[in-house]
Amino acid sequence: MENKTINKILIVEDEESIRGFIKINLKMNNFMVLEASSGEEGVKKAKLEKPDVVILDVMLPGIDGFKVCSILREEFPKIGIIMLTAKSQDMDKIMGLEYGADDYIIKPFNPLELTLRIKALLRRVVEDEKNEATNLIYGGEFRIDTYSQKIYKGDLELEITPTEYMIMKIFMQNPGKAFSRDELLDIVWGYDFIGDSKIVDVNIRRLRSKIEECPSKPQYIKTVWGTGYRWQNP
Repeated sequence: MENKTINKILIVEDEESIRGFIKINLKMNNFMVLEASSGEEGVKKAKLEKPDVVILDVMLPGIDGFKVCSILREEFPKIGIIMLTAKSQDMDKIMGLEYGADDYIIKPFNPLELTLRIKALLRRVVEDEKNEATNLIYGGEFRIDTYSQKIYKGDLELEITPTEYMIMKIFMQNPGKAFSRDELLDIVWGYDFIGDSKIVDVNIRRLRSKIEECPSKPQYIKTVWGTGYRWQNP
């Protein structure tokens, strides 16, 4: 059953009409909704309320959405972040992902699409491993503890986002299997993704920077030219 617990969603958006529009639709889906109209207020509310997902506008008064995203990601590695942008340029999307966002959506958007993306993200944020035969997954020098949703390289715990966790889990459970970008979109994002498949490449690049000794010459996440990516245990 979905949404047994009430999930907190923080909307950081300076336009009151858009905030209200999002709030109404989220409340109809039984989410607890928090609001902030500036970047500074968004950071304060996130630290105080610890929401499950933050809906974060790029263009904000004071500190912008990219900076807020960076602050929240550093302080709350497991928080879900979806960026809102009124621009369609690839650079805005990619910048949001590089700063640690899990997803992005372009205004104007269908409220159903936003709700589906939030629910898909919550499936990555909230632990749901009851059917796992074991709590541990091993791959090379890496280990995933599915109970705590933590990933270790040797004895060092890695600071990863919920999306990066899901990608690593999929790879380490299927060593040697080549995944196309479309397959990863379907499995990780969990909906018929409308947008640029570069979201996969950006997350892979970000993940490589955290796990590889030399990200430009990866040992673990190999590029399969013309297809996508696969995990290799050295």
